[in-house]
Amino acid sequence: MRKLVFGGVAIAVVLIPVVVMTQGAKKPLTATYITKEEIDIVNQQGQGTDRNVRTVDIGHENFSIGIVHRTKTVNGVMLPVAGAAARGAAPAAGRGAAPAPTPCGRQMATAPAGGSAGGITHDSQTEGYYIVSGSGTMFTDGYIVNGRHNLSPDLNGPTCGGMAYETVKKVVKAGDIIIVPAGVVHGWLDIPEHVDYLSFRPSPGILTAGWVHPVLKK
Repeated sequence: MRKLVFGGVAIAVVLIPVVVMTQGAKKPLTATYITKEEIDIVNQQGQGTDRNVRTVDIGHENFSIGIVHRTKTVNGVMLPVAGAAARGAAPAAGRGAAPAPTPCGRQMATAPAGGSAGGITHDSQTEGYYIVSGSGTMFTDGYIVNGRHNLSPDLNGPTCGGMAYETVKKVVKAGDIIIVPAGVVHGWLDIPEHVDYLSFRPSPGILTAGWVHPVLKK
């Protein structure tokens, strides 16, 4: 059982971008509280690697809080964990077959050597991460070569993934914060054991307001 240790989700305040309310947007009248216990439940029982906890209507857009758990990763590839098969990503209820991926990033007949596997960029979704336990080496910036573009409707909207080049590599640890604007390459190069982090996603119409992780409805 994993135990998260962090000062509370009030840290969300430092990551929420200052946005002028658009004319005609309905102002919310209530705040939303997300407890440590709720985050622990989603992290321990939720399926897949990246799990949104709640998505809230904040007036001009929606805002989502999630918890991400990544296991040992070597050269951009997350290694399989015994007994984890049953907790793979859950299928999206009510959705048909996803459209086939399309090319994205810089297209080259021969990709250069020395790239980092597992690079992604989100077309419209900005993210903030707060590392709550573990550590690892992230890579950011640069560009993707011969990537594949997916709609990814349940987490971050349209996303390009592939080999990343000319990236910045940095070791991050518990207590660190990373802000990744939409369109910026990011990924994980190496994780010695695990890394857990809260994700903060201001959503421009990508994530659905009122969404609550299924394990919290039991």
